[in-house]
Amino acid sequence: MRFVIYGAGAIGGALGVPLAIAGHEVNLIARGTQLEAIRAGGLTLETPDGRTTLPLPVVEHPAELRFAPGDVVLLAMKSQDTEAAVRELAGVAPDAVRVVCMQNGVENERTALRRFAHVYGAMVISPATFLSPGLVSVTSGPSLGLCEVGRYPAGSDEFAGELAEALSAAQWASRALPDILRWKYAKLLDNLSNAAQVVVGLGARGGEVATLGRAEGVEVLEGAGVDVLPREEMEARRAETTNSRPIAGKERQGASTWQSVQRGTGSVESDYLNGEIVRLARETGRGAPVNALLQRLSNEIAWSGGERGPMSEAEFLALLE
Repeated sequence: MRFVIYGAGAIGGALGVPLAIAGHEVNLIARGTQLEAIRAGGLTLETPDGRTTLPLPVVEHPAELRFAPGDVVLLAMKSQDTEAAVRELAGVAPDAVRVVCMQNGVENERTALRRFAHVYGAMVISPATFLSPGLVSVTSGPSLGLCEVGRYPAGSDEFAGELAEALSAAQWASRALPDILRWKYAKLLDNLSNAAQVVVGLGARGGEVATLGRAEGVEVLEGAGVDVLPREEMEARRAETTNSRPIAGKERQGASTWQSVQRGTGSVESDYLNGEIVRLARETGRGAPVNALLQRLSNEIAWSGGERGPMSEAEFLALLE
């Protein structure tokens, strides 16, 4: 099958190179300095086992590709960019293409389903880093990460099985599951700490702010009647599939939201992570003050280009009072 990877950043790059090595046709859609770097020198994937550089074909816009009904589009841009990307894709791709949302959060699939009939969700866990144009690093091996897939909003089918097989052959642990949204909501809870890394520093993931944000998220999802995979099941699957290993003695630093700030993108996906909890809380007559503050402050730091540095946990907690 041909894979069109829309968004050739950390996850897109960590998918594109091994899928091409496994024998699949891969086309990338990228922008800015990443587009220029891939055109000039190919895309490099760095893992604990070495570096691989491939001269993968890359374009700036979907209109530069000729789509066929059997194509598989992997959406790998940040959630705040999905609406524009899907709109552009719908202008040139047939309704029969399969669209797979490889992103964090639970809004991307809804966005894609408005324009495409065959939409799949993917729950992705990978210690992937994208800070320099043309280079993606994954501090895990031999498996590059975990990618469970399933039809959206629920169920499985022949294609989901074929996709899981293709990913498994490309160094990703993958299964086709009938309840992919339960897994994506569980990952959403994990991702609430992404904003905490931006707001109160890289050590925040196990700190008080992140703990409060997750507890608030659990309470809101339970109050809204959302079925979420138990944390123990998620952690067990992660442990059996993802083996964290440093590259040249260096561990991964921050998650994807922190990386966006470091690259100076001017935006982060907190509106679709912490903001999803805030939205559900408001719809069910609850409050979500911790996640609302993390959402607001992480956006402000991103808008400032990272000039507004992180505050202490004590300063953050004082703002909640």
